[in-house]
Amino acid sequence: MTEWPKGVAKPAIRALNAAGYTQLQQLKEVDLAKLKNLHGMGPKTLAAIEAALKESR
Repeated sequence: MTEWPKGVAKPAIRALNAAGYTQLQQLKEVDLAKLKNLHGMGPKTLAAIEAALKESR
């Protein structure tokens, strides 16, 4: 299992994995607005992902 940033809950991780995203780096080219339709993707989760992506650049 790949490490996701703090603030990404297990339901969101399961939804990301089901959508084919197993690593944070895969989300670099994804419009985060698209992700909000996945189960478990609330504003806190999206903010955590966005912050982690900015930090990794």
